[in-house]
Amino acid sequence: MLPPLLSEDIMEKINYQKKLDNIIENLQSAPKLLLHSCCAPCSSYCIEYLSQYFNITVLYYNPNIYPEAEYEHRKSEQKRLIGELKTKYPVNLLDCDFESEKFYETVKGLEKCGEGGERCFKCYRLRLEKTAKAAAENGFDYFTTTLTISPLKNAAKINEIGEELSGIYGVKFLPSDFKKKNGFKRSIELSREHNLYRQNYCGCVFSKKDNNNE
Repeated sequence: MLPPLLSEDIMEKINYQKKLDNIIENLQSAPKLLLHSCCAPCSSYCIEYLSQYFNITVLYYNPNIYPEAEYEHRKSEQKRLIGELKTKYPVNLLDCDFESEKFYETVKGLEKCGEGGERCFKCYRLRLEKTAKAAAENGFDYFTTTLTISPLKNAAKINEIGEELSGIYGVKFLPSDFKKKNGFKRSIELSREHNLYRQNYCGCVFSKKDNNNE
């Protein structure tokens, strides 16, 4: 039986960066980490930071991105960044099919939901569940996501979903709040250093429409 989900008040008080620090301090070797990445800019700091302690495979699974040309552009930037970043341990890429239909099935009925609400939570879970399942099937020690680096993403909700999926798939979830320790600032610096394409909307057709309206 899974534990009940935490209340929002409790989640907001949890220091996920401190939890990550404690895990890293107690590592005996370099575990295998499956890192879901939403895009190259967001992954830049996460890879730089985590690759000091983990053998990372980046999972690129983002069926929410619209249109497909945007998806391919972001994926090509992800591949380029992995090839250019200097890391202590090697970083690999696990590519996935686009599967845009799964995104639209997942958020059906939530099309008019505001950015950052329930539709986004469904999207977080879709991508994190793919990551957790792939981690279980391929013998990874941990899984996590770059999503918490964004100031616009709900890090508490992302960590809550990750912990729940960890219990389902039997792979440890690596807690995070990557925007801490100037992580978001560092991702901007790395994006400039590598001349990465930085999109002006989250990725889905709904966020694109919102951005256009603004």
